[in-house]
Amino acid sequence: MEESIRRFLTREELAVAAYGRLTGAALAGLWAAGELAALAAPTVAVVGTRAPSEDGRQLAHRLAADLGAAGVCVISGLALGIDAAAHAGSLAAGAPTIGVLGGGHDRFFPPRNAELARRIVAGGGAVLSPYPPEHPAYPWQFLARNGIVAALADGVVVVEAAARSGALNTASWAADRGIPVMAFPGDVGRPKAAGCLALIRDGATLVRDAGDVLAQLGLTPAVRRPEAAPAGDPADARILRLLDAGPADADAVVASSDLPPGPALARVGDLLAAGTIVAGSDGRFRRSSG
Repeated sequence: MEESIRRFLTREELAVAAYGRLTGAALAGLWAAGELAALAAPTVAVVGTRAPSEDGRQLAHRLAADLGAAGVCVISGLALGIDAAAHAGSLAAGAPTIGVLGGGHDRFFPPRNAELARRIVAGGGAVLSPYPPEHPAYPWQFLARNGIVAALADGVVVVEAAARSGALNTASWAADRGIPVMAFPGDVGRPKAAGCLALIRDGATLVRDAGDVLAQLGLTPAVRRPEAAPAGDPADARILRLLDAGPADADAVVASSDLPPGPALARVGDLLAAGTIVAGSDGRFRRSSG
């Protein structure tokens, strides 16, 4: 993320920017790229295995998209697998999301998610790290990263996790701070469901969808009332022309709009909210058939 503008937020600045969520965390501060305004909304951490099943990946994407559409800011760790699917789902709904790194911004890990991090910043969210930009991502640092993910959340949802998984560490951090922990059930014979089943056995709340998560946290979905695009809005017309030719990924949709990434993603969010386009489980957008 070499081209991103980063700044260091002190403990005092974080107390304001994170609306008190990091109170008590052992942090000198955080390095930030992007904006933390999304933390004014309710927050939910969506986490899980780096090697999910396709069903688990789709579930994380759909959960985050539904939470984002309901006015919730999704927090995750920008790892491969469930984390990446959660961030992408939130962005597909036109909602900002917050990612937390286990190393410095300029030593980005995993490299495959660097473009996703840029989309997060362009979409009005932020990428955070407790480490200076040039600091490498050492394996043991991800446990501390998990603690920050948990501390930023009003609730933690584990989508899919094996018996030994970093997501369970995030859940443990949350439980220690009195933050509600939720988990999706799975087939008892599937190893990638073992961690979630263990959490439920030990007291985590079983959830099935975003509605269950919102209910557990006592939240009412936000009413999304996007302003209608002006008749013949040129950016919308360009996006729709692209999708008339077939499904397209977020990068192609943003490029087709001829707008900067932030405004382009806002247009995509409004088209999603209006039902004009839909986001598929493969991360691509399509014209609605309804």
